Amino acid sequence: MEFAPAPHNPSPPSASASAPGHNPAQAAVRALLFDADGDDRALEPAQIDGTRVGERQLLWVDVEDDDAGGADALLPDLVQRLGLGEDALAILRERGSTTRLQNVGDWFLAQVVAVEHEGQLRFGGRVLAIVCGANFVVSLHRGPLALIDQLRDRERADTRIGTLSAESFAASLLDWVVDSYLRAVSDFEAAVDRLEVAVLSSRVHQECLPELAQLRRGASRLRRMLSPHRQVFGSLARPDFRPSEDGVADRHFRALEAHFERAMDAVENTRELVVGSFELFTTRSAERTNDTMRVLTFVTVLLGSLAVVVGALGMNFKAPLFDSGQRGFWGAIVAMLVIAVVGTGLARWRRWI
Repeated sequence: MEFAPAPHNPSPPSASASAPGHNPAQAAVRALLFDADGDDRALEPAQIDGTRVGERQLLWVDVEDDDAGGADALLPDLVQRLGLGEDALAILRERGSTTRLQNVGDWFLAQVVAVEHEGQLRFGGRVLAIVCGANFVVSLHRGPLALIDQLRDRERADTRIGTLSAESFAASLLDWVVDSYLRAVSDFEAAVDRLEVAVLSSRVHQECLPELAQLRRGASRLRRMLSPHRQVFGSLARPDFRPSEDGVADRHFRALEAHFERAMDAVENTRELVVGSFELFTTRSAERTNDTMRVLTFVTVLLGSLAVVVGALGMNFKAPLFDSGQRGFWGAIVAMLVIAVVGTGLARWRRWI
């Protein structure tokens, strides 16, 4: 039995609901029915019925929770409408801050952590739980999630998403999560490029060291957030997880695992970028130190040469030069100036200074 056609809503589908006595501002439920043979349309929460979704339809329910866990009051009704079974409520309420994958027969739960770049190389994680059943997918997250909003904004007109299976659509959502890490890596690489340009500039400041430390913390943060997903994506790609006759979902999950491995390689590479930037910084600092030591060496040699002249003039023996009076004095001054100018010119020509 399929949903009856409803008037098409050209605006971005969105619906909010709450349980009786619950503040609607604390949790929001947005339901969207993708229909391959009709119009994609938004559904009111009271219209959600997992048993009435047709073969060429796909129901997506997005639940945005608040920090206080306001969606817990909505879960019992949602579990009943989707026919998830008696154990589903306890499983959904166990959402924590770590990744996990749980197969419950007719449906499965995949919990992942999407990364959001808050600026200044601060990467925050937001947990996304995805429930995949028969022709329906439920996404649960606490607070707004950028990738969910981007996906909803992209699908503003009628689409062919209704032809996808629930497993394939869940794989697409998980792929968006992997993309969030690749976008974070792109932001990280841009920060590294800006730092290296500053290091290679004519003036190298010690303020680069705190930024290098911040880069190192950001690289470690990305790796700690992404690496726990290896078990989730690896398990999804195994043939025994969701076996099907056509194998379409299996291919999508294998492609998802390959995308995850590429993202993991990119995140691992961020640490190498930081090490390379630090080596560039130390090389540039050593070069400036060498320049300083070269100048100091030249000044020492020049002053030593002048000291030789002064020492010779101060020797205690009679010579016609010492009886020349004021003329001899100014002659010695001119000689020392000539030595200083010639020495400086020679050093500039040989690029010692």
